[in-house]
Amino acid sequence: MRFDVITLFPELFEPFLASGVTRRAYASGQVAVRLWNPRDHAEGNYRRVDDRPFGGGPGMVMLAEPLARCLAAIRADRGEAEQARAPLVLFSPIGRRLDHAAVQDWSAGAGAILLCGRYEGVDQRFIDAYVDAQISLGDFVLSGGEIAAMALLDAVARLQPGVLHDEGSHQLDSFNPALDGLLDCPHYTRPEEWAGRAVPAPLLSGHHAQIERWRRDQRLLITARHRPDLLQAARERGQLTRADEALLAQNASLL
Repeated sequence: MRFDVITLFPELFEPFLASGVTRRAYASGQVAVRLWNPRDHAEGNYRRVDDRPFGGGPGMVMLAEPLARCLAAIRADRGEAEQARAPLVLFSPIGRRLDHAAVQDWSAGAGAILLCGRYEGVDQRFIDAYVDAQISLGDFVLSGGEIAAMALLDAVARLQPGVLHDEGSHQLDSFNPALDGLLDCPHYTRPEEWAGRAVPAPLLSGHHAQIERWRRDQRLLITARHRPDLLQAARERGQLTRADEALLAQNASLL
């Protein structure tokens, strides 16, 4: 798959694409990433890409024309047919919040063009004319869309075959359908006791069924305590067993 990123700060992506376990996805070409600076498509000696907003107010607004030229160059480089063109995605507070289901959809697709806004935003006329989807990381504001773009790229890259050392690793992630959409359980490693705190006995038992039951119980309790909405969704999907419900009932006073 291929992602083209429109950003005024392509240098922010260079260490990101060369670091961590997900670098395998970029190095192998499983996830191809091309960086495009709209300043390269602006006119005049100063290559201006922003101007003051009509109606007054603080800040600057990204100009539509340099973005339109940059987008045209990307589409020409991709050699797309009109009916199979990649969606243009803008990172914006009004967008759909990025979640695991959305990441899975993107990871199974052919890629997209990611627009990283800056300043007070992007000229609405460009958004109306070209943007196909908008994505938000949550109810807070960033200085630009670059961090949001990196979050999407990282989440998509780690789901590609061969990127993680263990193919089953992401199946045990929080929110994964393999865990009924619950939060993940706690994890422990050596030594068996640290600072007076011992590893829970079931994990040392060597009894597979007992270990899995402990992990399931922990996922249920942690989800009930921190994200009851996820627990209710799993209940409505019929994914909680009688044993699950009994555990939750026994610990209701602690949740």
